[in-house]
Amino acid sequence: MAPVGVSIRVGDDHVRTSSQLSSSLGRYYRTYVSDCVEEMNVQVVIDNGILQLTLSNPEGLITGVRYNGVDNLLEVLNKEGNRGYWDVVWSEPQGSGTFDVIQGTHFEIIHEDENQVEVSFTRNWDPSLQGKLVPLNIDKRFIMLRGCSGFYTYAIYEHREGWPDFDLAETRVAFKLRKDKFRYMAIADNRQRFMPMPDDRMPNRSQQLAYPEAVLLTNPVNPDIKGEVDDKYQYSCDNKDIKVHGWISFDPPIGFWQITPSDEFRSGGPIKQNLTSHVGPTTLAVFFSAHYSGEDLVPKFRNGEYWKKVFGPVFIYLNSTMDGTDRQLLWDDAKLQTLTQVESWPYEFPVSEDFQKCDQRGSVTGRLLVRDKFIDEKDIIGDAAFVGLALSGEAGSWQRECKGYQFWTRADDKGNFIITNVRTGDYNFYAWVPGFIGDYRLDMTMTITSGSQINLGDLVYEPPRDGPTLWEIGIPDRSAAEFFIPDPKPIYINKLYINHPDRFRQYGLWERYADLYPGNDLVYSVGVSDFRKDWFFAHVTRKTGENSYEATTWQIKFRVDSVHQTGAYKLRVALASATLSELQVRFNDAMVNPPHFTTRLIGRDNSIARHGIHGLYWLFNIDVQSAWLIQGDNTIYLMQTKSSSPFQGIMYDYIRMEGPPRQ
Repeated sequence: MAPVGVSIRVGDDHVRTSSQLSSSLGRYYRTYVSDCVEEMNVQVVIDNGILQLTLSNPEGLITGVRYNGVDNLLEVLNKEGNRGYWDVVWSEPQGSGTFDVIQGTHFEIIHEDENQVEVSFTRNWDPSLQGKLVPLNIDKRFIMLRGCSGFYTYAIYEHREGWPDFDLAETRVAFKLRKDKFRYMAIADNRQRFMPMPDDRMPNRSQQLAYPEAVLLTNPVNPDIKGEVDDKYQYSCDNKDIKVHGWISFDPPIGFWQITPSDEFRSGGPIKQNLTSHVGPTTLAVFFSAHYSGEDLVPKFRNGEYWKKVFGPVFIYLNSTMDGTDRQLLWDDAKLQTLTQVESWPYEFPVSEDFQKCDQRGSVTGRLLVRDKFIDEKDIIGDAAFVGLALSGEAGSWQRECKGYQFWTRADDKGNFIITNVRTGDYNFYAWVPGFIGDYRLDMTMTITSGSQINLGDLVYEPPRDGPTLWEIGIPDRSAAEFFIPDPKPIYINKLYINHPDRFRQYGLWERYADLYPGNDLVYSVGVSDFRKDWFFAHVTRKTGENSYEATTWQIKFRVDSVHQTGAYKLRVALASATLSELQVRFNDAMVNPPHFTTRLIGRDNSIARHGIHGLYWLFNIDVQSAWLIQGDNTIYLMQTKSSSPFQGIMYDYIRMEGPPRQ
């Protein structure tokens, strides 16, 4: 018996790029095309005349994308289940993680007319599946519009009340493209390159380095990249910067782009880092993960709590050009299309009622000021402040929040802000201001209703401050990028990052500390040293032998002309990252035990190994007894005590010593 299936055709307009589309989101409603529907039981095919999307039925795996004369842009050498898919990594409490490619069990056409098709692939959970599948109802959706050179996908996850406890470490959409065509990757204007082939990472062509993701290319197919390092973590980005990334084929000239128009469904806030595209060729849309954060950003569902969340839609955009040598044209067009998608958010066309449209959402406006009398007697404009809404919590809790939605923007040069298109619900207002330490939280819960416009007026953030600055090291911006970042060892080069603003993405920089400080540790003299040259970007261990490391102790030397015996001193230590570390602080006595202060064991963000310049933010406010100080020369000893791995360490954001308040 011949298979019975579904073939959905929505149009035949062969527009290629957004410049030719004249804004595809506006034009598809005005372009008439016919459609036809037939049913099969093997595949779902959606076709609008520009591209054809093939999905397995009922699993909802993306098995084919036909475009511009190429039968399939996805890797045809892979099995159909390893071309394009939604996945999760989950575990039972205290259990090991399970990687699960989400395969639906039921297919349904949700909406079909001459302008739009939306289809659904669902997988529902029941108690017979306990321990086998993640306890979620999952509804994967795919949308194609008339005249639109791409397709959308989103998903709705639901954990019903009373269902088993579990942890959800990661969820994303992945695309594996054809390696014989897609060789050039672009994730930013200044982060583009011809990439290694996946074969180059095989043992006969590479040497594994400190962990499996990092390899040294010893015999690559392209000899021009011999001796370079490849590591997917070198291409991570902050959430706020992951708008468009993807791959370019030159024969024929085609771009395959993943566009994320909103961060509202991502966890961890605007500076949480995630993977983008990497060797495969692979393109990812990561919604949440433990990368650069650790267990703090793994949602843990306990006591049968109810939870529901919409991830996406994200847009897969395809473009082409007649000039096969002009990759810039494809990249520029992808950026223009990204602007179109961002301006169209929230989309009006998704059918699910769980995805709120513009008229169902609200907005919040206001102005943020900073009050620090030791800098200025007048309130300071919160220029470029990060302001946002997230689930209720403590100040700064947004960076560890991973179950709800978050909405962020930047204040303008007058401190004004507007947070638009906020989903209905209860939120706290949070902010942090580059140039100042700490976090702001408005001490109220605000309820967003459909159409609400909440004006908060002038808000004043008073950052932690007890007294005048005696000295400071670094810039309070939640990053270690301003400190000294060494050149990599010549054998560990990624040519993309030579003389690049993101030079911290080079592999093996942690090893350079021992090269620069083979016996004695870093000593920083206030008033003499320059943190841009003399403060190593990461406080790491020192290698002493094969798989042997030792703790390191840095010193800060400074003068106190007169110690106020009854005055209160304060040391502010802001960290940009911590990985299984303990920072002990001592004043003028390197051996005093217990130390004057300890963070105890903190952090799992692993940003040192993953070439991040920041992970989670920590702020420690240390009361300094006047008896610990002496008139004249003083020394603070900063000891990172944990030393079983080269990746244990911290990155400092900013350190400030405050004197007693003015009398």
